[in-house]
Amino acid sequence: MAAVLGWALIALALVSGVFLLWSASIGAGWQPTSRRKVRKMLEMCDAGPSDVVYDLGSGDGRIIVEAAKTYHARAVGVEADPIRVLLSRFAVGVHRLKGQVRVVWGNFFHVDLSEATVVTLFLSKGANRRLKAKLLSELKPGARVVSYVWTFDDWSPTSRDSKDEISLYVVPGRDLPSPHAAGETADPRPA
Repeated sequence: MAAVLGWALIALALVSGVFLLWSASIGAGWQPTSRRKVRKMLEMCDAGPSDVVYDLGSGDGRIIVEAAKTYHARAVGVEADPIRVLLSRFAVGVHRLKGQVRVVWGNFFHVDLSEATVVTLFLSKGANRRLKAKLLSELKPGARVVSYVWTFDDWSPTSRDSKDEISLYVVPGRDLPSPHAAGETADPRPA
């Protein structure tokens, strides 16, 4: 009996490790954002009832629940870890937000972001680097991107809270300057 329990614990640890490492490998290792900083992120981008907030690497769903509950926005969480997807869906159900919030199980690099007016994220520097072109090509001009801790290379934030490490970016229109370093005028969207 002890041997079976031992093997079961080892199997559980391996499965849990695979899920944790898998989500970290695409740039969204789980580290929960404090509720205070979640509210600060949503306030900074002026989230409201007309917004569709996408949280990339949504973890336990705290940002999407807060966006819907407090700011009355529609929200979509994208999470690669099925365990956290279940936790998120449970939180959405507990808060009775099923008509307002959706949780997608998958890799955010493969999810269409074009309906988002706000994108929140707490990813790695490398994930932000890979994600930048997708954001600029799929989001409409004026869409806001709020990043906690990690910034985007060659994209100047519209505003930054240095104390809480939150940066707000706005997707430029075709007639607006590129979000690249000063002096560059190329359109940031791929041809």
